[in-house]
Order: sequence, then structure tokens, then C-alpha cells
Amino acid sequence: MQVLILGSAAGGGFPQWNCNCPNCRDVRRGPGLSPRTQSSIAVSMDGERWLLCNASPDIRTQLGASPALFPRRGLRDSGIAEVLLVDAQIDHVSGLLSLREGCPLDVWCTPGVHEDLSGGFPLFAMLRHWNGGLIWREIPLAGERERCSFQVPSCPGLEITALSLSSNAPPYSPRRGAPATGDNLGLLFRDTLTGGTLFYGPGLGEPSAAARALMRQADCVLVDGTLWHDDEMIRLGIGQATGRDMGHLALAGEAGMIAELDALPEPTRRILIHINNTNPVLDEASPERAVLERHGIEVAHDGMQLTL
Repeated sequence: MQVLILGSAAGGGFPQWNCNCPNCRDVRRGPGLSPRTQSSIAVSMDGERWLLCNASPDIRTQLGASPALFPRRGLRDSGIAEVLLVDAQIDHVSGLLSLREGCPLDVWCTPGVHEDLSGGFPLFAMLRHWNGGLIWREIPLAGERERCSFQVPSCPGLEITALSLSSNAPPYSPRRGAPATGDNLGLLFRDTLTGGTLFYGPGLGEPSAAARALMRQADCVLVDGTLWHDDEMIRLGIGQATGRDMGHLALAGEAGMIAELDALPEPTRRILIHINNTNPVLDEASPERAVLERHGIEVAHDGMQLTL
């Protein structure tokens, strides 16, 4: 199983276009801090056909920086064979608009996400005008069904287990503030040939016992590193919401993400993705980054590659 990290930042990217927080100010000055595009990964079993996990607004830039996804087999082609969405957040789905020339395109998501993308942000209806648009492939999680396993045609030999996570629905969703089953997913990818496993949870807001169990099965976890402090946005004077309000578990604190990752068995590889522009870990020379290093936790960067 090959994994390509296309984007490692949270919504807005890094630097965010209208932000002048210390991190964004410093990265614009350069050199030093590294810019990042918005969170997305791609998974492949053969290096030719790729399952795109989340389609960020930066997808065109990400494709241009990823030779493995370049057209190779014809005048109109792409390494992207299918798309899987973990939620309906703007920074994970609006890149589908940029993929319209590649329609029809199979999109795997839950009924709740499909509902949001058919109503509040009607991408399925909008893109129907481009060669048939998006074809919904259901991940059947809703109501009391919180977990399922399935395979996708583009990645034979890859088993995917989807688990509904407790996290917030998008701001435009009628479920905002009252999330339902299937609004946000954690994914366990398992290569049935090598046995290699990856847990992917960019919106792991409140780890449940079931989520912890999946994480313990993984050789590598790629999880939510959005904020260092829960009230980080408030401290900087650039927002009123806490991490928990937004559906993200902060890294610091006795019950933070660092503590969750410390509880995983060795030699699990621990990597943070979906890093907000305000998070001090973006500065490799920061005390917070040194804390991560002492705990054996890595910070994802655009273009990072994993083989499992």
C-alpha cells in the first residue's frame, strides 16, 4: 500500500490568505517555515490507480506537484480513479468542483455526507451537468450502524474499515452542533497482501473506545493535529471557537491528542495531519515541536510518502 500526503494543513491552508498570525507572517517572510495546502491524501495498491481521500480546494496545485497522479494513458486521464470523503467539510469536498472535467467520477461517502452535498452544498446536483457528474457509492453508516468494511474497485487487495467518529458537522449543515452517525469518519486501510495498516482520522475530535481499538491495530496513524491548545484561536484574538467547538481534539493537555498517541503500542508510527495555521508546531524550532519529537510524533508535510 502506497500513501501520498497531498495536503497537510487544516482549512485555509498555510499561510491562510487573510491571516497575519505569527506563523502566517513568518512563512510569508521565508525562508524557514514551509507552506502547506489543505488536508488530503491518496492511497494506491499499484502506484497507477489512486483513491483520493478528500478533495481539497487546493487539489489542482496538489495534482501538479504529484507526478504519480499525472495523466499517462491518454489525452484525458488522471491517476485519480475514485474519491472517498471522510466528511462534508468545505476544505475536504470543494476540490470536486476542480475535478469536473474528469466526470463521471465515483465518490464514496455516507448517507449523511451525501445529504449535505445534495442540499446545503449541492455538489452532486451541480456537477450532474458535467458528463453525468458524481456517482454516489454508499458507505452504509447511519443510525445505529457505526462501522462497516468494504473495498473499492481501484484498489484490489485493500480492505477499508470505516468508523463513525464523534465530531461536528460542517457549519452549513443542519446537524451542526448535533452531529449524527456518518458525519465524520475514521478509516483503517489494510493491505491484505502485506498486512500493512494505516489509520486515517483528520477529524478525530473525541476518540471513542472503538476508535482507539482501530488505532491500536494500525502500523501508522495519521490523525488530527489541528490545534496545540483548545482555546488557541481565542488566545490569538482571531476567533471565538474552541477546538472542541469545531470538532477537533487539541494536542496539549492531560486528555489531549499527544496523550492519546502516547497510549498506542510500539512501534506504531504517529503522524499529525490537518495542522491549523495558528499551531506552533509548524515552526520546527518551536518548543512545542520539540515536545512532539520527545514523544516520537511526526508532523506531516505536503508530498510526504508512506509505504505499508
